[in-house]
Amino acid sequence: MKNERFAVIGAGHFGSAIARGLSNKGAEVLVIDSTLSVIQDISDDVAYAVCTDATNKRALEAENIVDFDTVIIAIGNDFEARLLCAANLLDLKTKRIVCRTLGENQKLILQKMGITEFLSPEDEIGNLLADKLINPNILTYLQLPDEYKIAEVLTPSLIVGMSIEEVNFRDTYKISLITIRRMVQETVTYEVPEEHIIGVPENSEIVRNTDIFVLFGKSSDIDTFINTNQ
Repeated sequence: MKNERFAVIGAGHFGSAIARGLSNKGAEVLVIDSTLSVIQDISDDVAYAVCTDATNKRALEAENIVDFDTVIIAIGNDFEARLLCAANLLDLKTKRIVCRTLGENQKLILQKMGITEFLSPEDEIGNLLADKLINPNILTYLQLPDEYKIAEVLTPSLIVGMSIEEVNFRDTYKISLITIRRMVQETVTYEVPEEHIIGVPENSEIVRNTDIFVLFGKSSDIDTFINTNQ
């Protein structure tokens, strides 16, 4: 990551969060936005912050945009600006373009242009919130093909005090326990508990009520495990 160079075009809430996140992980980040106050706000957090018009090909060339490993188009509601920016980057033969989309119609148009990588934060957050509202025990998840997912799940109450062997994730529920995130409060009651990763849990490991399971399996099987043991 430290040797990779990223350009983020559009520094709204979404673009700024990406830029700061990449910079915090050691990447060299250029941020481009047409609003000076936005650039001034983020300039101390990234390597370069430039106020310019990304819909202008010459402006992008002036920033040596083709030298960056990945360019992320994070422009928000102005779809025309996103299209023009994408077209410019394609004309300049940018190495890798990742573009924000708002809905399937926008994605289809960008695909026709030749864009192959997309970010859909509204759709992803919407799906995650819907799942969390339906099943509050699921904290986060990574959706995989064929209805499989990796999910972080709060410990269902009925298995607290049981061993991993007694729970029998694989045979009883057809899911796999990857690891356990365990909150440990070893000192004064008022201190924030420390979190530890158990690694690959032994069969003899006893489940605690503050444990968070990292599970792999089909979505329906993970739901069955949670609902059966509530």
